[in-house]
Amino acid sequence: MIQIAFTGGGSGGHIYPGLAVVLCLRQQGPCRIFWIGSCTGMDRAVVEEGGIEFFGIPSGKLRRYFSFRNFLDGFKVLAGFFAARKILKREKPDLLFSKGGFVSVPPCIAAASLNIPLCTHESDLSPGLATRINTRFVQKIFTAYEDTAAFFPKRYKSRIRLTGNPVRPEFQKADAARGRAFLGIKEGERILLVLGGSQGAREINELVRSCLGELTKPYVVVHQTGQNTAWDLAPSERYRPYPYFKEEMPQVIAASELVLGRSGAGTIWECAALGRPMVLVPLSGSGTRGDQVENARFFERAGAAAVLLGEGVSPRSLAETVLSIAENDEKRAAMARASAKIGAIDGAAAIVREMMSLLEEKTNG
Repeated sequence: MIQIAFTGGGSGGHIYPGLAVVLCLRQQGPCRIFWIGSCTGMDRAVVEEGGIEFFGIPSGKLRRYFSFRNFLDGFKVLAGFFAARKILKREKPDLLFSKGGFVSVPPCIAAASLNIPLCTHESDLSPGLATRINTRFVQKIFTAYEDTAAFFPKRYKSRIRLTGNPVRPEFQKADAARGRAFLGIKEGERILLVLGGSQGAREINELVRSCLGELTKPYVVVHQTGQNTAWDLAPSERYRPYPYFKEEMPQVIAASELVLGRSGAGTIWECAALGRPMVLVPLSGSGTRGDQVENARFFERAGAAAVLLGEGVSPRSLAETVLSIAENDEKRAAMARASAKIGAIDGAAAIVREMMSLLEEKTNG
């Protein structure tokens, strides 16, 4: 039986796309899959909930800037390498697949030291630091965007495969009627879905608070405020706050007419899988490497999203942008078509084909 190890974590954006690949792999036939992730944080709970065997290792954060914590985390990375190497040597997987995040670096280096074939997937338009490190050791690099190839050295060109982003199948099969039933919103009412991630997004929350009266004129506003966010706006017929959507998320997105949120790769591709037009307020500034801005601009150029950024972000600009889309059926339909065109790419299936090809090369080699 084929054995495949997965690694990655630190956030849902590094785990959920990996789970989509796992589901696709399992449809190919019997195989054993296990996951190497951080022994702290959300990794174990999310992975084991997906029915996948999990091994935890120490992990240290990779930072592009000077910090004394880099010194301490260096020891964690080293400990993670030895822990991952021990696991891989014992379990003997045929292949290691990395979904990125700082926890993925030690297992990738460990796999290379054991001559285990490995591949990695980058969800964002520009590769993160972990992916840049891991690409030194991998045989194949999977990208969501064609433009991502330009960020890698030319010597890696032959390793790069354009696959799109993997999206869990429940998003492709989501039912709008079930979403409306869950929300208690009748057919005919238009829905604006506001997503700020599991922890919420303070900027988006405050923007919505400041222009809620305008937003609720055309829409019932369904607002994921964040599960750790203290929120004091009371629900009403036109405003429905929720701390966090879990298994209901695909149905809720399917029920929405327009989605307002950040531009993390996972969320925007899940919305695209359902053909939803978007208004994106990407995370930007000194605390980010700019990946959300790049993702948002790609969807904007494709015609699938409107983007508010920097000085252009205000309650007034948000309300004007949402209302302009709400009032223009032709524009909204064109955005939906552009979104669906991006989301039509079956990223998980493309990745699995490449993984099987790599395993075949190993067998024949």
